[in-house]
Amino acid sequence: MGVQDGTDRHHPAVVAHRKHRAEDVQLRIADRITRFAGSMPFVYVHAVVFAVWMLFFEASPWPTLTLVVSLEAIFLSTFVMIGQNRQAAFQQLKADHDFVEQELELKTNTDLTRAIHAMTQELHRRLIEDGAEQ
Repeated sequence: MGVQDGTDRHHPAVVAHRKHRAEDVQLRIADRITRFAGSMPFVYVHAVVFAVWMLFFEASPWPTLTLVVSLEAIFLSTFVMIGQNRQAAFQQLKADHDFVEQELELKTNTDLTRAIHAMTQELHRRLIEDGAEQ
């Protein structure tokens, strides 16, 4: 792991989330569909297919076109919700990770502050003792 696989450039929660998604076939398929459905090639393919269909293949395309578009909207809205759920799960994972890291940093800072305080007191004590001896 490191520079070659790109993990050092991403938050550990991102790396864990991607690994989890890569291990599940259904999630990989949903990711690919969502990625394509949210792209301009998806728009272009639909514009061309619907234009060709309406102009060349059906004399009255509206009833069938309405059915197809409605069914497609149902599936696409499902993929939008899948994407939203995925984003919410990722945000929770990242928030949990950040909380743990912040708590660790707070503990480390507290320990360092206590150690500095103890050293300062010891130094002060020694200076007073050295001053009293002279």
